[in-house]
Amino acid sequence: MKVLGIETSCDETGVAVYDTETGLRAHALYSQIALHAEYGGVVPELASRDHVRKLLPLIRQTLDESGLQVADLDGVAYTAGPGLVGALLVGAGVARSLAWALDLPAVAVHHMEGHLLAPLMEDDPLGRPQPPFVALLVSGGHTQLVAVEAIGRYRLLGETLDDAAGEAFDKTAKLMGLPYPGGPQLAALAERGRPGQYKFSRPMTDRPGLDFSFSGLKTQVLLTWRDSDQSEQTMADIARGFEDAVVETLAIKCARALDAAGCDTLVVAGGVGANKRLRARLAQMAERRGGRVAFPRPAFCTDNGAMIAYAGALRLMAGQREDASVMVTPRWDMAQLPAV
Repeated sequence: MKVLGIETSCDETGVAVYDTETGLRAHALYSQIALHAEYGGVVPELASRDHVRKLLPLIRQTLDESGLQVADLDGVAYTAGPGLVGALLVGAGVARSLAWALDLPAVAVHHMEGHLLAPLMEDDPLGRPQPPFVALLVSGGHTQLVAVEAIGRYRLLGETLDDAAGEAFDKTAKLMGLPYPGGPQLAALAERGRPGQYKFSRPMTDRPGLDFSFSGLKTQVLLTWRDSDQSEQTMADIARGFEDAVVETLAIKCARALDAAGCDTLVVAGGVGANKRLRARLAQMAERRGGRVAFPRPAFCTDNGAMIAYAGALRLMAGQREDASVMVTPRWDMAQLPAV
């Protein structure tokens, strides 16, 4: 099947074509960072309007790059949630209209399932990870550990109780005066920081369980920054200390989750999954255990159409279809998804 994937859950417009025989044929992404930077965060109404402007041109561009016409498509997949309701409706409306006009099957994709399955698109010398495995999802407002028993059969092991890891990066960066979006800026700054100059807590690692909490760490960093000399080197050192704390916390919890699930394969996805120090730390952890860890390429850690096209292709191949109504689910529990 040749499946068109559409992603419009928040502030990035993503389109891709995935071929179940040859793999990813083309993908395109438009980011709204410049649009929202003036406001220091995503403005939902502006996000929706920008998806309206950009989505159809991106679909035409992606089809051109894939060497296909709309008549060559076999199905359409779109993000139906979770996300901003207005943004989701743009993608769902276009996807459902296109599928209806071409008499094609369409399928609604869970945004986080798209992230979870993104590493399975990649060429891996050891082969694609096969369930059962544990997935660490660190995307936007989500930080979750999920036991994947099969595609579509997910069991939540632990999640954040307040700020997610990505939110903690962004909010901490903003508190230190870094420009929007702060998370990548903070990670880049940490590259210049000296390890060990600031030691922050590893929240909730001193007790059993697999849940996360990063709001206290954010406050600890704020107080340290407020009472420091606020020089450039101090800022870099604090950023390094913060990043080390988040990375170590995630690694400790991942090891516990693998023990709890009784497996040694870890899949990592989401925006924070592009963090170089996190990748290195989890690779070391997996090697010590005699297991493996799989990541998507950095470009597919953030929101993108490729992961939606791939997840949708799996569900379309399994016979899943949606009716002609345009429905989105801004809050959607992944455990409710049917198995493939």
